[in-house]
This record gives sequence, structure tokens and C-alpha cells, in this order.
Amino acid sequence: MSQSAVNQSGQTQEQTPTLRAKLRKSERSYKFKSLLLIAPLFLFVLVCFAFPIGTLLSRSVDNPDVNTALPATVEALALWKGKSLPNEHTFEALVSDLANAKENGQIGALAKRLSYEIPAYRTLISKTLRNLPASDVASKRDALIAIDSSWGELNYWKALKQASAPLTPYFLLAALDHRVASATGNIVKADPNQSIYVDIFARTFAIGAVVTLLCLVLGFPVAYWLATLPEGKSNLLMICVLLPFWTSLIVRTAAWVVLLQSDGLINRSLMFLGLIDAPVQLVFNRTGVIIAMTHVLLPFMILPLYSVMKNIPGNYVRAAISLGAHPFVAFWRVYVPQTFAGLAAGALLTFILAIGYYVTPALVGGAADQMVSYFVAFYTNKTVNWGMASAPGSLLLLATLLLYGVYGKLTHPNQARS
Repeated sequence: MSQSAVNQSGQTQEQTPTLRAKLRKSERSYKFKSLLLIAPLFLFVLVCFAFPIGTLLSRSVDNPDVNTALPATVEALALWKGKSLPNEHTFEALVSDLANAKENGQIGALAKRLSYEIPAYRTLISKTLRNLPASDVASKRDALIAIDSSWGELNYWKALKQASAPLTPYFLLAALDHRVASATGNIVKADPNQSIYVDIFARTFAIGAVVTLLCLVLGFPVAYWLATLPEGKSNLLMICVLLPFWTSLIVRTAAWVVLLQSDGLINRSLMFLGLIDAPVQLVFNRTGVIIAMTHVLLPFMILPLYSVMKNIPGNYVRAAISLGAHPFVAFWRVYVPQTFAGLAAGALLTFILAIGYYVTPALVGGAADQMVSYFVAFYTNKTVNWGMASAPGSLLLLATLLLYGVYGKLTHPNQARS
């Protein structure tokens, strides 16, 4: 081998690590620039989506009211076994904490939280504050029991200790019509006059399922028609499908109120055609809610179906017909199975949006047609009860995630097995 060949081979071996290092450096630089490009979007999602969702979930189990208002009492109750009344030190701590809470304006939140455990607790706190023992009273225990005999009952102290935990399942259980019994600590069903949330969730999912089914029945033929039309006509009609997105949701809902009312266009038309003799109640009930929500959510079903149908070759159906299959059988057994991905995506998207709707049921529905979102808004805006506002929202989010997980397994069965 010549000397020049040896030198060239040595230079090549020396250059190889250098090229690899430069390549790795270039890749790191590319990844860093990519991260910088997506950083604004990541921060936006983190601040505007992840952080509010995390706050929502934490509020459903957060329980600061009793700890904030009665810190010394909570500390004294930490070692209390619950078999007999607390010691004198605990009663003294309670009197001191109540006086401080009154000065700091914390009584309202305290009484409200304790009334969740025992409704009479609000009255008990108010009565005690009006007759709060003086600091020179020898026995705070006897003084409090003299003010109200409830302070001598174990269930009130057990409820106080139960409500003093920093985290509580109260709101989540209440959203499922259950509660923790203060006497035993077991999970039991809530009182019948307070058990409304399971029915509300059932109503929400029922309305969402009906709306999704109607959107599928109406959206499938429309999507198929758009997919089979020439591109020019298809694009023109697609504008009509997208037109609701360019109109305010409140305007669309208010338009349905006008159309569906007793003296509205629909009732007048039906009476003119002789189909009915008197106006039919179509608004401020379940019928109006379903009609209005179906109209609003129909594009969310059409678009996924259309995107899938547009890519299905038409020669498959023609081949099945040429082999002797009936046109309907060829369509049902050859074409429809290829639309399952779009059908599942559209149904999932429509259902998730439907169960979270607030404006349309609030404007078009009656008192018996309100969904979970209405009560989330009620507890947020009217009673300012963040725990009860967050608990139904958290359960609704959990249901949405479960639906998404089911959708993922149905659409990617192989990945689910691996």
C-alpha cells in the first residue's frame, strides 16, 4: 500500500468522530430551535388549559375553611379518639378560635362548611357567637354546653373533626348523591331530598346520546353527498355546513326560540298544513333542547365523516356490485365499514361537546332539562361554592377522559394489546 493511501485512510478515520460530533451538535441545535418555536404554544396551553383544569380538580377536594377559622381547635382534635367529649383544652381552643374568626370575618365560611355536615351547625355557631363565654369563665366546656346542649353531643364534634381535614371527599361524594356519615365515618347515600345529581348526570348523558344519534342520522347522508359531489359543488355546499360556526351561539339559540314558540314559524306552518289543530309545545322543554343542540352540533359530525369519506375509493362499491351484490348490500358491507373511523371521531366529538353544553339548555330548556353545566355555573356564580362547582365538573372531565380512552381502544386495537 502506498504512503498516500495510508495517509488518506488515517485522515478519514480522524475526520469521522468530528463529523459525528458536528451532526449531533446540528441535531441538538435543531431540537432546541423546535422547542423555542413551540414554547409559546406550550405556555399558552399550560396557563390557559392545564392550570385551570388542575385548579378545578384541586378545588373539588380542597377543604381549607375549618382549618383557617379554627386552627387551635383542629390541632387539639387531632389526638381526640371520639369516644367521649373532648377535654377542657379543646373547648377553650374553640372559644378562642371563634372569637378570632369573628374578628377576621371567617364565620360565614366556617358556618357554611360545617352546615354541609350537619345543617343545624349554622344555627349553633350563630347562637354560640351571640353568647360567647368570657375569658374569665372557669369551665368553657360547661359554658358552651349551657349555651346549647349540642356541644355536649359527640356527633357534632365528630362532624367538626371530619370537616377539619385538609382534603375532603365531601364534594365528590355529594355530586354522586353520597356522603360520609359523621357518626360512623362510612359512606352512605344522601338524603332523598338532596339526591339530585345522579339524575342530573343521567339526564346529561341521555340528552348527549340522543343529540349524537340525531347528528349521526342527519350528518351521515349529508357527508356522503358532499363526498360524492364534484369538488366545486362540494366546496360551495361545505360553506353552508360551516355557516353556523360564523354565527354567535346565542343568536342561533335565540333564533330557535323564535321558531319553536307557540306562535312561531314551525307551529304556524304545521297548522296551515292541517297537521295540527293547536300549537305544540316545542320550546322550554326537552324537545326544544334536543332540536337546538342538534342544529348547533351537526357540523361536528359532518366534518369528520366527510374527511374520511372523501378518501374512500368509489371503485370498491362498484366492484362489489359487479360481482353480483345488491347496491344497498355493497354500500352497507363495503363502504360503511370504511367510515367507522370518521363515525367514531364525529360521535365522540359531538357527545363530549353535548354533555358540556350550557347556553342552549339554559335558554331553550325548562327547569327539568338543565344539564350538569348549569349547576356548575349555578354554584360558581350564585352561591360561590367552589367545591360543589368543581366536583361535577371533575366528574364530567373524568367521563370525557374515559370516553376518549374507549375511543382510542376501539380505533387502535393493536396498540391497546401491545
